Amino acid sequence: MPQSTPYVHRRPFALAVLFGALLLSLLVVPPAAADDGPGTPAGWTTRPAGGGSAGEDARPYVYLEGTPGTVLQDRLSVTNPARTPLTVRLRGDGPAGPWFRFAADTVTVPARTRADVPFALAVPRDAVPGGVAGEILTVGGGEERRVPVRVRVGGPSLAALTVEDVEVSGRTIRYALVNRGNAPLRPRLSVRAEGAFGTLLDRQARPLPLELAPGRRVELTEPWPDAPALDSVTVWLRVTAEGGARDEAAASAAYVPPAPVTGAGLLALAFLAVLGARAYRRGRWRTGTSAAAATAPAPGPDKQPAEEERHLETAGAES
Repeated sequence: MPQSTPYVHRRPFALAVLFGALLLSLLVVPPAAADDGPGTPAGWTTRPAGGGSAGEDARPYVYLEGTPGTVLQDRLSVTNPARTPLTVRLRGDGPAGPWFRFAADTVTVPARTRADVPFALAVPRDAVPGGVAGEILTVGGGEERRVPVRVRVGGPSLAALTVEDVEVSGRTIRYALVNRGNAPLRPRLSVRAEGAFGTLLDRQARPLPLELAPGRRVELTEPWPDAPALDSVTVWLRVTAEGGARDEAAASAAYVPPAPVTGAGLLALAFLAVLGARAYRRGRWRTGTSAAAATAPAPGPDKQPAEEERHLETAGAES
C-alpha cells in the first residue's frame, strides 16, 4: 500500500517560495524611488513669487503697470524638489520679451530649495499705451516652464491715419494706409470717382478686414471691374477710424481705347476734357452771376435807372 507524503514536508517548501518572492520585491526598486541619480531633477516648477509654499494664493501670472520709460520689478519663484541641484536659463519671450532684464541669465537652485529670482522690465520710451503680453521662459535639462506676464502701458492715446500713394491702373485702385498714431486702428474706406460727365463710382464707407498697429504701413487694392473704356477720371479715397482719425487722397487717370484706335481715342478724350472744363466753368459762372444778382442793391422808388438819366440828358441838349 503506497504511503502518502506527510503535510509537514510541504510547508517548509511553500515558506521558502514566499520568502524568496518577498526578497526579490525588496531588491527590485524603481530608480527614481531609490535615488534621483546624476541626471536632471524632475518635477521642478516656476511661478510668480508670492503665496504659500504649497501654491495657495499663487498668482496666475505677473501683472505690471507703468508709463513709457519706467523700469518695473518683480520676482519669479523656481522650486527644485529633487535631491540634486537644478540649473535653469531665463529669457523673455513674446511681444514684451525684449523688455525683460535679468541679473543673471543662468540660475542654479540647490536641492529641495525654492529660490526667488528677481527680474526687471524696462518699458521703452516710445512704447504704445495699452496692453502688452509676454512670458518668462525657464529651461532646465531639456524641459521648459513658462510664466505669463501682462504689462499695462499708461499714457494718452493718439489716433492718426493717412492714405498715401493712390494710383489708378486699369480696373484696380492701389493705395497704402499708415497708422501715424500710438493706438491700433480699424479703418473704414469710401471711394468716389468722377469722370467728364459725372460720377462713375460712389462706394459708401465700409470697414476694412484688418487692424492697423501703430507705425504699421499696409498696401491695399480696391477693384473697379466696371472702369470706363474712354474717359478722364479722378478717384478720391477717404479713410476714417475710431478716435477721430481721418484722411483723404486723390489720383487721376486717363482711359483710352487700345492701340488700333489710339488717335481717335485721344481726340475723343480731349473733346470730353474740353466739355468737362467748359461745363465746370459754366457752372462757376452761373454760380457767380447768381451770387452777384443776389447781392446787388435794388434801385430806390425815387431813383431812375442810369439808362433813363442818360436819355434825358441827351434830350435836354437837343432842346
